[in-house]
Amino acid sequence: MSAQTQIRRITAPQITARKSAEPIVCLTAYDAPTAAILDEYCDLILVGDSVGMVVHGLTTTVGVTLEMMIMHGQAVMRGSNKALVVVDLPFGYYEDSPERAFHSAARVMRETGCQAVKIESGSYAAETIAYLVERGIPVMSHVGLRPQSMNVLGGFRARGRTQKVAEEIVENAIAAAEAGSFAVVVEGVSAEIADKVTQAVSIPTIGIGASAGCDGQILVTPDMLGLFHRVPKFVKKYANMQDIIHKAVETYANDVKERAFPGEENTYKFSK
Repeated sequence: MSAQTQIRRITAPQITARKSAEPIVCLTAYDAPTAAILDEYCDLILVGDSVGMVVHGLTTTVGVTLEMMIMHGQAVMRGSNKALVVVDLPFGYYEDSPERAFHSAARVMRETGCQAVKIESGSYAAETIAYLVERGIPVMSHVGLRPQSMNVLGGFRARGRTQKVAEEIVENAIAAAEAGSFAVVVEGVSAEIADKVTQAVSIPTIGIGASAGCDGQILVTPDMLGLFHRVPKFVKKYANMQDIIHKAVETYANDVKERAFPGEENTYKFSK
């Protein structure tokens, strides 16, 4: 592909410019083949630390390492060429100081080639976001249900059931936006809270278990494809891949046992 015809990726400023415009389509990806499929339809692909649970079998995202995120980020970058690719900074690699966050984010961007990072945005986050953005790292923030904080929050539960917590979610989103985030993920809150966040910030809101009124939506791709029987309430299954895979593997196993595979069409023959 020549330089003249090379596809240009969507940029963080272009995502920001979509505020209150055409909804932003986002999904997660962790490998090159999936990223190649998603790239045709998605404006933004998130290499989420959810990879720890849906790919590596961890019970939470807390055990995900920076090296894991880099490896999966590299794969997604190889498989895509249009969508903005954002990589999560995992638990323990950014919370203690802006300097630590910059070191982690710079390594992720340098080694993957991604265009932005995402951090979960508690009250500590505004200073870190500003520090990163000032040094050339686009940041997507994340408020509401924050999976990395599940041990403090008491599990994967919807947030904002009290007025105080609801106000904190809105305040954290405003602080993240004012610090320079180009977009904010709003997870696991009531539609009312999500709509308040959307109205309160000048950057796009990306909903997951939030509101159809958000500026965009994201889901964990293996969840929406039906690879797991049990998924969060807010997930809509657009396929039933688990049953499809079960059936395919069952058929393959039977073919092998009956010596029906490989067939003649699957076997090499060399003429003398």
